[in-house]
Amino acid sequence: MDIFIRGARPEDATRVAEIEASCFPAAEAAGKKDFEERIAAFPETFFLAECGGEIIGFINGGATDEPVLADELYHDISLHSPRGKYQTVFGLDVLPQYRRNGVAAALMNRMISEAKYAGRKGIILTCKEGLIHYYEKFGYQNQGRSASVHGGAEWYDMLLSF
Repeated sequence: MDIFIRGARPEDATRVAEIEASCFPAAEAAGKKDFEERIAAFPETFFLAECGGEIIGFINGGATDEPVLADELYHDISLHSPRGKYQTVFGLDVLPQYRRNGVAAALMNRMISEAKYAGRKGIILTCKEGLIHYYEKFGYQNQGRSASVHGGAEWYDMLLSF
């Protein structure tokens, strides 16, 4: 499968929101307005995966000086710090029918490359317990249970230090 990674554009927000809705429960999923704001605020770290011209997945996140991903960052775009020490990953989404084909890995590797290029100290994200092992493959370390209450789920803080 040929995958093309590109930066997100404002007109991609509707499709990105549709993919998000297919990957996360409604209580955890960001909406079209959230994605419009994110694309406008940090287009340099919002990447889409395309296959045959169709958007099939994406990764996005702002930056912060804190080594933990606070829930407020998801909902208050003004907290994005373009020169922040840590890159965040708000979401890594791939349509179910395209999973297990290296799409998520290609997106994560692009985010890692961009964060290193930007001189960040590392990347932070939260994930559910079942995905800890996946992120550890990239070098992330489990920092324990997160204080996050996003969507009412139980999350774990993950840190990839450079």
